[in-house]
Amino acid sequence: MLYFCDMLENTNQNRTAISNLGEFGLINHLTSNFKIKNSTTITGIGDDAAVLNFKDKSVVVSTDFLVEGVHFDLSYMPLKHLGYKAVVVNLSDVYAMNAMASQVTVSIAISNRFTLEAMEALYVGINKAAKFYGVDVIGGDTTSSVSGLTISVTAIGHVTASEVVKRNGAKPNDLLVITGDIGAAYLGLQVLEREKEVFKVDPNNQPDLEHYSYIIERQLKPEARKDIVELLKGLEVKPTAMIDISDGLSSEVIHLCKQSGVGCDLYEDKIPLDPQVISTCEEFNLDSTTIAMSGGEDYELLMTISQEDYPKIKGNPSLTVIGYMTEALSGMHLVTRGQEKIPITAQGWNALKS
Repeated sequence: MLYFCDMLENTNQNRTAISNLGEFGLINHLTSNFKIKNSTTITGIGDDAAVLNFKDKSVVVSTDFLVEGVHFDLSYMPLKHLGYKAVVVNLSDVYAMNAMASQVTVSIAISNRFTLEAMEALYVGINKAAKFYGVDVIGGDTTSSVSGLTISVTAIGHVTASEVVKRNGAKPNDLLVITGDIGAAYLGLQVLEREKEVFKVDPNNQPDLEHYSYIIERQLKPEARKDIVELLKGLEVKPTAMIDISDGLSSEVIHLCKQSGVGCDLYEDKIPLDPQVISTCEEFNLDSTTIAMSGGEDYELLMTISQEDYPKIKGNPSLTVIGYMTEALSGMHLVTRGQEKIPITAQGWNALKS
């Protein structure tokens, strides 16, 4: 069960003020359990800079910020989950390049309302993600903040130069393929925001979120699709273009089309939706297609593949063909269940304010 509460302030005398440790003491304390796992990591935490050696591989680097009040709300986001998610959202960008992630750096800015125990919980999540995805935490920084918590993670990966997949390689007649299902993270956020308002009115009324377990998990503890990169390699399928779905399906389709100079037909009835997404949309009186197209933070992968590779992915439960690419002059369209073509426009994903 998820409890709405604030466990960050140092109201308990048994909690430890971060000022007791100082910056370097805090870093040493929080990172003492991180172990090197990758041969590409020569020197990690403990020196002025990390030393990496990728030999003949191309290096992929991605950075994201997570800002309290913009990207997360600590009234319902456990710090352990936040640490995990902060790593995952960056790894997703690396996998979207058809690369394997191997290192991350983590930097945080924290206000004095956070205790040492709170930061320990954050780093438990960071460490769990690092272990699960097999990446090394090789450095970062800590500093003070006048308000709230900000996390910056940089993810580093590697890939053979010939295997890099960018956003600009899609061609007319390529198939548009998506992994997993979408829309759940956005709906999970809507449920959490609703229950937060209920809690404000009656703090004794703790939420029962059992019926929303899948969509809540997709919001609080998403997963990056490392498995898809491995799957595609095993199937001997190299996408012609690929992007991760962080800002909603519409936005990502538009990115692929514009950068590749193509159009597309995306079929509404092919979009993969979890049953919990459908039932929650009905409860909130929301259109499931709109949520799938304009929601965000799914961190699935959207790719295009040659039609010649279709037999290799046909029937794979992790991959769904949702359309195909066309000539640029044909435009970008959603083909409805009634066979009407509607131009695809980006609604945008605005973190907590969507």
